[in-house]
Amino acid sequence: MNAKVQDLDPVIFERQGVRLTRSQVEAFGREIEALRDEVMNDLGERDARYIRRLVKTQKSLELSGRGLLFLGVLPPAWLAGTALLSVSKILENMEIGHNVMHGQWDWLNDPALDSSTYDWDNTCPAEQWKHSHNYMHHTFTNVVGKDRDVGYGILRLSEDQRWNPLYLAQPAYNWVLAALFQWGVAFHDLEYEKLLKGEKSWAEYRVQRRKIMKKVRQQVLKDYLLFPALAGPFFPLVFAGNLSANLTRNLWSYLIIFCGHFTEHAEMFSEQEIENESRGQWYLRQLLGSSNLEGGPLFHIMSGNLSHQIEHHLFPDMPSNRYREVAPRVREIAARYGLHYNTGRLGRQFGTVLKRINRMALPDRLGRRLGRRANSAPV
Repeated sequence: MNAKVQDLDPVIFERQGVRLTRSQVEAFGREIEALRDEVMNDLGERDARYIRRLVKTQKSLELSGRGLLFLGVLPPAWLAGTALLSVSKILENMEIGHNVMHGQWDWLNDPALDSSTYDWDNTCPAEQWKHSHNYMHHTFTNVVGKDRDVGYGILRLSEDQRWNPLYLAQPAYNWVLAALFQWGVAFHDLEYEKLLKGEKSWAEYRVQRRKIMKKVRQQVLKDYLLFPALAGPFFPLVFAGNLSANLTRNLWSYLIIFCGHFTEHAEMFSEQEIENESRGQWYLRQLLGSSNLEGGPLFHIMSGNLSHQIEHHLFPDMPSNRYREVAPRVREIAARYGLHYNTGRLGRQFGTVLKRINRMALPDRLGRRLGRRANSAPV
């Protein structure tokens, strides 16, 4: 009798010492789905006010920042202008652009916030980003070999990725990726490795490259020619301010995104594990492959609410201002099923990201040995 019951309800999930049967996994999925439906059915005027107020604030910051940079011969004006423009670019990319292109605000029927037409202040074309991010990354989150956001084509972040000596340098070139993050996001979807293996045609590659270069030209002309030229003799100061703002935005975006995906305990998955994956199993993978960051309301807004990366992966089309209120409920559901809810302060989480990057730079046996030694060292 018990054997027959077990055959009807087998264990289909076993990680981190947690074993869940098929019925438990699907029950977990239904609870998460019910939470999503509850929030999505409650969207209304307060959500609309939030995003419209934020867009207005972002545009005001950009206008003020660019205006102060024209007075950049005065050091306080240059510093203030660069700071305001940096904040503006961070807000536009993370809390507005990223979330608008996920379709979080399509329900407003506002052309300025429509995912099908919005194009962000970034070198990556919106159409390409929506394919590589919205589809590839969010469908195959942390699945090695399917999710190209795992390492962005240049970093090894899982033992399922074959090691080679070039990875020994990744603790160094990781910082190059951080500084040039928007460029890495723009070009990584070209999939050079598939091109070299013959899995992608040169014609397809050229079409993608042409679209990227068109967007790159637009961004370069705007930030490094048009606005500096409008400043006349202060061209170098405005150029430097725009360069600094883009660098700040790149570093911040890298920091938040890597802390949301590649902390030490963020789970990776194989292609075999997602064969015939149910909705409940998909929700489990989103939970275990993501990491949250703790902080106050301003920190969450500046992170695009990707500080709630777990909630974002569970509900990518839910308006981001709702993540903070659903997070405690997601955590409570996870706890009832014995599942780890990965969260922590920014410094601690980033420390584990660097630990993972450094360990994965080494051959597996050496990396494991050093990892065990670090974990057993007295504090």
